[in-house]
Amino acid sequence: MFHKEGHKIILIAFTIVVLLSLVANYFVGNSTFRGGIILTLVVFLLLILQFFRNPKRHFPLNKDHVLSPVDGKVVVIEEVFEKEYFKDKRLQISVFMSPINVHVTRYPVGGNITYSKYHPGKYLVAWHPKSSEENERTTVVVHSETFGDVLHRQIAGALAKRIVNYAKEGEDAAQASDSGFIKFGSRVDLYLPIGTKVNVSLNEKVKGGITVLAEK
Repeated sequence: MFHKEGHKIILIAFTIVVLLSLVANYFVGNSTFRGGIILTLVVFLLLILQFFRNPKRHFPLNKDHVLSPVDGKVVVIEEVFEKEYFKDKRLQISVFMSPINVHVTRYPVGGNITYSKYHPGKYLVAWHPKSSEENERTTVVVHSETFGDVLHRQIAGALAKRIVNYAKEGEDAAQASDSGFIKFGSRVDLYLPIGTKVNVSLNEKVKGGITVLAEK
């Protein structure tokens, strides 16, 4: 199963691979070289399919849990000053995604969407200290019954060139449902109230909509 954001790209990639394979088969006389070209094209297509996969999952929904918004590795757990929305100290948990991770962004909590904003910006590597402030990004805040306002921020990286954000202010968000998609990169920052119990550790691998990052 593939995410809807990848349907057009997958079709284009498939068409290119088929056409170039036919060209190679017709014009390249050396069988070894021809086989290498076709194999490279197939690997390219498989990487595209891997990136846009959207596996079916059973989500453990719970209003007292904060679920990981994406697949990846926990790279930050610390108290920080959040400048854009809260303008005070929050607990930040950041998850870094490699190109081979599932890149669907999911709502970590359910509730009403009170804030949704897109910021154009740079494409610094995702682990750069300034990436959360200077890179292309979207900020979404959901008001949860249990945790109050919970902010998650999609951040583009060096390879990511487009962030898709489905969140619209005033609408209700279901926990673990699709919030957006980051094409070819990067990381998601989550901001929680100080004192929230963290259930993960640094460098731990997590799954979007499955792993409980924190709880009340």
